[in-house]
Amino acid sequence: MGVLNVRAVKRGIIAGTALAMVTVLAACGSDSGSGSSSTAATTAAATSASSAASSATSAATSEGSASASSGAVTVDTSTLNLLTPGTLTVGMNLQFEPEMYLDDAGQPAGYDVDLLNALATELGLTLDIQNLDFNGLIPGLQSKKFDMVSVGLTATDERKKVVDFSREYVPYTSVLAVKNDDTTAPTIENYNQSGKVITALQGSSGEQLAKDTFPNATVSGFPDQNAALLEVSTGRAQGSVLEDYILAQYQKANPDQVKKADLPEPLQIGYGSWAVQKGNTALVDVLNTFLCTQQTDGGLAAFYEKNFEVPAADFPEMPAC
Repeated sequence: MGVLNVRAVKRGIIAGTALAMVTVLAACGSDSGSGSSSTAATTAAATSASSAASSATSAATSEGSASASSGAVTVDTSTLNLLTPGTLTVGMNLQFEPEMYLDDAGQPAGYDVDLLNALATELGLTLDIQNLDFNGLIPGLQSKKFDMVSVGLTATDERKKVVDFSREYVPYTSVLAVKNDDTTAPTIENYNQSGKVITALQGSSGEQLAKDTFPNATVSGFPDQNAALLEVSTGRAQGSVLEDYILAQYQKANPDQVKKADLPEPLQIGYGSWAVQKGNTALVDVLNTFLCTQQTDGGLAAFYEKNFEVPAADFPEMPAC
């Protein structure tokens, strides 16, 4: 499958302007075995004073304009066991707007990207984002293709057997999406029946949640979130388990196709964490320190407000540091 490498050079603040460079390279090869694609190679350099692109072959960096804490994190990065000294290589799946996605200029954007830019700046590292299919992320981390994964993973016991996790950095509410004209009485029991089909993103915590919540139904995993929802909108499935913000984005792009089932309560309220290579406790410790600083100083809430368009005052409560 195609791999998109995005290198964002650490910002240096000089007289109130930030200088940044983003390089977009196409590469091939993945151990995920989940398909193939191609991307065009694009290279661009931009500053905050001149970031407009003049053609499809030029791109401007995403500066992450939300304010975030710059609490001091003094670290000797040579102790972090990074794949490339001076570079933080991060595996992502950039298809979940507004948490992580490619903007209209083809550049990584969203809550996770803003937070990673802040982290790289704090540590004085170059940020290298590699965009893969979701199913290739944990295997890629295990095979040392990147230093960490940022895709809002739930730190399940099964995943903890093969990777380590940071503390939580993003809150989630999992819901059931149903066809827009569905008239089924909104209870778990009515969807948890033989003959019912429930979809989810393959390999995600949503897929496991669907299996746990609807054991009598047939749970089908799809490598793409939109494909899972398309099964519902076309009537081939009766529901899909996913996060509420992903459903909202799908509804915005595809009005009158699916809706949130009016269940008495969400299927689950949980949190996503960063994943790192098994045994890299030095990196986990640094990530936890950074995240706690961002949480207590309002950085997480600011990035959440910017990207999810939720007032910072309504930022969901996070586990205490």
